[in-house]
Amino acid sequence: MSEQQDEPMSDSHFKFMSFGYVFRDLWHGNLRAKLEKIGIGEGQTVLDFGCGPGSYTIPAAKIVGEKGKVYALDIHPLAIEAVEKKARKKKLTNITAIPSHGDTGLPDESVDVVLLYDTIHMIKDKPALLKELQRVLKADGFLSVTDHHLEANEISEVVEGSGLFSPRERDKGLLNFKKGS
Repeated sequence: MSEQQDEPMSDSHFKFMSFGYVFRDLWHGNLRAKLEKIGIGEGQTVLDFGCGPGSYTIPAAKIVGEKGKVYALDIHPLAIEAVEKKARKKKLTNITAIPSHGDTGLPDESVDVVLLYDTIHMIKDKPALLKELQRVLKADGFLSVTDHHLEANEISEVVEGSGLFSPRERDKGLLNFKKGS
């Protein structure tokens, strides 16, 4: 994706973060309902970029069902292990884990929705990331971004400033973007 390669956090930091996500997910309530609210539906293809331990991957896989697909991409090997373990435990066969520093390896215009949740602040080469996400999104697809490390206007500035995306809708700190400017 870029010469500015991101590095995974330490294993202990990842484990601590994953533990914290258990409480975050309880606090935020029904993650499935949140994904349905943004427009994820049956039969779609979703890319959970920076999936972490799979907080959104698993509910997305349940929503898209057997006819849909969820790609769970993360730089951290423990994230990939966690997602694969949860998918096996819940007997979800529509999840494919992608260990990667950023390149998705997916075909052009193959994804309906990209989830970029609590990840963009960690990416060094944001223009390269956004170019890759724009490449894999279908013409009518959308990018959904939230990041508690950044203000909504900072996210908008980065994403819209790329010239690859324009605003679709905004709900507090959750921003959705469509392809094009």
